[in-house]
Amino acid sequence: MSRLKELIGAKPQLSELEPIGVIDIGSNSVRLVVYEGAVRSPTPLFNEKVLCGLGRSVASTGSLAPEAVERAIQALRRFRTVAHVLDVKYMTVIATAAVREADNGPEFLRLGEAACGCKIEVLSGETEARLAAQGIMMGFVDADGIAGDLGGGSLELIDLASGKLKDAVTLPLGGLRLIDTTGNKLEKAVDVIDEALSKVSWLKKGQGRAFYAVGGTWRALAKLHMETTSYPLRVMQGYAIPTRTALDFSEGVRRSKKLQGFAGIARARREVLPFGALVLERLLRQLQPSEVVFSVFGIREGLIYGLLPEIEKTRDPLLSFSEDYAAIRSRSLEHAHELCRWTDAIFTLPELAETPQEKRLRYAACLMSDVGWRAHPDYRGEQSLNTIAHAGLAGVDHAERIFLALSVFHRHESSEDGGEALSDRLRALVTRRAQRRARIVGAAVRTAHMLSIGMAGVIDETPLAYEGDNLVLTIPQSYAGLDGERLRRRFDQLATLVGKTALVRIGD
Repeated sequence: MSRLKELIGAKPQLSELEPIGVIDIGSNSVRLVVYEGAVRSPTPLFNEKVLCGLGRSVASTGSLAPEAVERAIQALRRFRTVAHVLDVKYMTVIATAAVREADNGPEFLRLGEAACGCKIEVLSGETEARLAAQGIMMGFVDADGIAGDLGGGSLELIDLASGKLKDAVTLPLGGLRLIDTTGNKLEKAVDVIDEALSKVSWLKKGQGRAFYAVGGTWRALAKLHMETTSYPLRVMQGYAIPTRTALDFSEGVRRSKKLQGFAGIARARREVLPFGALVLERLLRQLQPSEVVFSVFGIREGLIYGLLPEIEKTRDPLLSFSEDYAAIRSRSLEHAHELCRWTDAIFTLPELAETPQEKRLRYAACLMSDVGWRAHPDYRGEQSLNTIAHAGLAGVDHAERIFLALSVFHRHESSEDGGEALSDRLRALVTRRAQRRARIVGAAVRTAHMLSIGMAGVIDETPLAYEGDNLVLTIPQSYAGLDGERLRRRFDQLATLVGKTALVRIGD
């Protein structure tokens, strides 16, 4: 098996995928997500939530409120029809803390199962934590740190070491529960939170490691932070901020009633946001992590992860997504694989030596390099950059995401700075080394496409090699007709970027 195939792994054909649906009946929201299938990097085909507030009064009354139940049942009826329209072949319906703990939970299950046409599985706190851990495994490569999944009724904390579950606990610290138990008094919630956290003996293991924040309330907090800081890339997955920054911002949110961007958050979410900020603040003081990393992957994605065969779980989520994306949007997936191999030779120079992570990113850039080919030629670079910068990628941080977008931009545009398509603030997320690598990868792919016309079977026979101060492109006699002024101009640009002189050699 080639090194490329080892990195990417075996994969199912896209034609074999069947839509999979997950309905998540949480303490605050009821949500349906339909995925394209059980694959390592699943793409949502449909995503809708209704903020029902099922857990609003469970702590004080012991029951699900009638109006919340009615909203949830209406949502389940709609979701059943949506799933039928989308021809969902496999549906899982889960319920969490509110339904699990309510006296009238069994009655809700009876009504809910009739509404959605499926059995509803009530998750234990232990199962919630395990699924949350699997969600982090789906979205990150070898995650190492403490993950926290904050819902309306509970907080799941999970210790992950190199992508493996070590410890887990469920605590009664959901936003709606805290509002209910404290009479909506933030000052009372401090003692409740601290007491619950004090019972988790392994929290100190989070010191100096990442904290992965999961759940709608914490995502809303991250959205607010992006808004107030004018952060240039509005992508939630992998958004990271230093612990000190997260502490200060959380404290500011719980103390303020009017923050920039507050209006963009749903009213029902706004209500619990100060309590979510307080939970994060008290938790970070205990953990003392290196940073806070926000994740859009949670228990729903954890469910999908649990359906995967073991070989599929070992696949790289970034390369899996890139390959699937290329299969759908590129002219030739086989050519995309050839680009990975063809560009290997460029990075054999000692001064261009790659880390394993840099090689992985180069392969992803090559796989996605032709996804903009249908766009108007004048806008392919800009559209490709925006598409990839905002794509549903997993297994990358924001700097790596920008590297990929820049690489594919330079596959279409040779300008040094990326023109107006990339703001200075966005470019500041990427190191100079990464910017240079992106230009080299883009120039190499530009050269390859001029040589191969985007079709497979050519560049494998036109290898690159270094000979002294020259970068040599060898074209066999059978393809000699592909040589020309534009090809040589692009090859010259590539050679200049790597500090060599271009030499084209025609012959067998």
